[in-house]
Amino acid sequence: MPYTPSGFFCDRLIRERERRDGEGSLNKPLRFNGQDYNTLRQEFLQRKTLFEDETFPATVESLGFKELGHKSNKVKNIVWKRPKEICENPQFIVGGASRTDICQGDLGDCWLLAAIACLTLNEKLLYRVVPPDQSFSEGYGGIFHFQFWRYGDWVDVIIDDRIPTFNNQLVFTKSAERNEFWSALLEKAYAKLHGSYEALKGGNTTEAMEDFTGGVTEFYEMKEAPKELYKIMKKALERGSLMGCSIDSCWCLHIYFILSPSNFHYLFFNLQSLVPARFETRTVTGLVKGHAYSVTAVEEHKESKVRLVRLRNPWGQVEWNGPWSDNSKEWATLSKAEKEKLQHQSAEDGEFWMSFEDFKKNYTKIEICNLTPDALEDDKIHKWTVSVNEGRWVRGCSAGGCRNYPDTFWTNPQYRLRLLEEDDDPEDNEVACTFVVALMQKNRRKERKMGANLFTIGFAIYEVSTSMHGNKQHMQKDFFLFNSSKARCKSYINLREVTQRFRLSPGEYVIVPSTYEPHQEGEFILRFFILMLCGSMTPQPAPASAGEESEEDQQFRTIFQEIGGEDMEITANELRNVLNRVITKRKSMFSLFTFPDKDLKTEGFSLESCRSMIALMDMDGTGRLNLQEFRHLWNKIKQWQGIFKHYNTDQSGINSYEMRNAVNDAGFRLNNQLYDIITMRYANESMNIDFDSFISCLVRLEAMFSKSVRWKRQEWITINHYVPEDDIQ
Repeated sequence: MPYTPSGFFCDRLIRERERRDGEGSLNKPLRFNGQDYNTLRQEFLQRKTLFEDETFPATVESLGFKELGHKSNKVKNIVWKRPKEICENPQFIVGGASRTDICQGDLGDCWLLAAIACLTLNEKLLYRVVPPDQSFSEGYGGIFHFQFWRYGDWVDVIIDDRIPTFNNQLVFTKSAERNEFWSALLEKAYAKLHGSYEALKGGNTTEAMEDFTGGVTEFYEMKEAPKELYKIMKKALERGSLMGCSIDSCWCLHIYFILSPSNFHYLFFNLQSLVPARFETRTVTGLVKGHAYSVTAVEEHKESKVRLVRLRNPWGQVEWNGPWSDNSKEWATLSKAEKEKLQHQSAEDGEFWMSFEDFKKNYTKIEICNLTPDALEDDKIHKWTVSVNEGRWVRGCSAGGCRNYPDTFWTNPQYRLRLLEEDDDPEDNEVACTFVVALMQKNRRKERKMGANLFTIGFAIYEVSTSMHGNKQHMQKDFFLFNSSKARCKSYINLREVTQRFRLSPGEYVIVPSTYEPHQEGEFILRFFILMLCGSMTPQPAPASAGEESEEDQQFRTIFQEIGGEDMEITANELRNVLNRVITKRKSMFSLFTFPDKDLKTEGFSLESCRSMIALMDMDGTGRLNLQEFRHLWNKIKQWQGIFKHYNTDQSGINSYEMRNAVNDAGFRLNNQLYDIITMRYANESMNIDFDSFISCLVRLEAMFSKSVRWKRQEWITINHYVPEDDIQ
């Protein structure tokens, strides 16, 4: 089997191939950490031993890294136990999974538990995430699995059933039924997905909602909510959407950057609710600030016309004590049948009703995760096309920051969007296409232990003139200097995802996702949910241009023979001597080869670079260059030297942000991922690319565009620019 290089970029290429084969779909989820549930389960059943997960061991490393790390007193008395060691007759699910099965423990992950409670309202969604054919009796092997949507793919996560306990009680999530464990095991699988339990501390309910469904989330601030909010909420639940809400606390968590038309920026602090437990504050009404709640029902009392909302506190206790609370006088006006319909119970279980008017007065934000982006204000269900694009911001190449930084903004990844046909709505006279853009940054929660925080992210949308339709080239700096955005997200914010709905005229647009500040490195996915006959485009490479042959063939042959000897071939050492003598302007027989640039500053070509040139330009497999191969290389170097001179404005090399233009001038059209690779491979600490590195890069591109290998062209270029030759066989 051919050797496949490892690493980020090769893994991405392999994943893209797997997606084309259906891997990562609902019916064919990816195996997280390469673990196959059926294979492992069968193996341990045959061995008659219980499964122990080496990739998420029952140790402190799986608990956390700081507050739950090695030095924390909180972990000293924690004992990992299997359910059969905790109670008699443990069950995976008792009497069906319900919202009351989730009670928060000592971890600040109310955001996750609120989403799990919402999940139980839709049995189809629930059993997609929690495969029901698992138990502690028949076929029990100490192994369980759960499925999550993860940045465009569905993944199957396997765990063993060892759970953290203290005094024989579960430390984290538990069920109201002492012998029920599906919610605790689901939390463990989600912790494994993010690296540890501590990584789940503090978050946004919509994160988990999307990870359970692959849906797209829309936010409503109560003070700016539409008049038909009640109708929107009711339709959302009818369509299977997940819904959460929260109350602002007095702590500033998320920073919003608002971009004004004049490119000045203002800083706002948004008092968010999703905070660690120590910031949560109980009010006199029984509601908790800085806490996530699930919205589990919306009903209207027919006789009194009172509109009601049912909510659940994931703590499993602490409830609203105002009108329509469990023991309030309002319930006395309802018949027994009406109470049963509303499932009214007078119990301290964390679930309660309140009037819609009180709901609006007391809560500050509501989040709705839709399985499709159908506008909840609209009674029609539409067909949407979903496009998922993976990208990366790389310092020095494609991490250009927002449009307040015009010198680098244009270097951000760019995605073309073509809107072909307006919405099919006879009642709407406006000619426009509806689409939703969702920008999500990846892996920041998992990388918390390394000090990572969420970036402040956003995006802008620019219209492309008719004359440029179909032009797949990266838009240059001047385009953004002389064209204002047609639309943009409301604000840049440090959330995992920024989502917004737009209506624009049919045409072609370019969407530019970015961090607020430049030079911030990270991965992201950009999703388009497009209504009707719309499609997305991504740049593709164009073939390299051919170089011109030297007119001084005879003189060239004579000089080459003096260098290469009777066999008319040169080695890497001989090539290095020739090139370095030429660029240092040494006279003699090399005068034919002398560069016209007197200001070219370089330390010369390294032996490794010359070996690379020979390895990639050697067509006959001799390990040397013959006359034809050397002449082709030489003519290219002279051509590329002119390009280098053009962009080497301060004599320190080509700035990495300008490398895209230099490569384009050399005749290569690459995608964003390849420009990122080039910067990481060739730029120095000052984010400049010297002459030696520039030539080495273009030699590789020249060779790769001309070779036919088992990888597709873009895949082959990706591997060869990121992996040393010695690693490619």
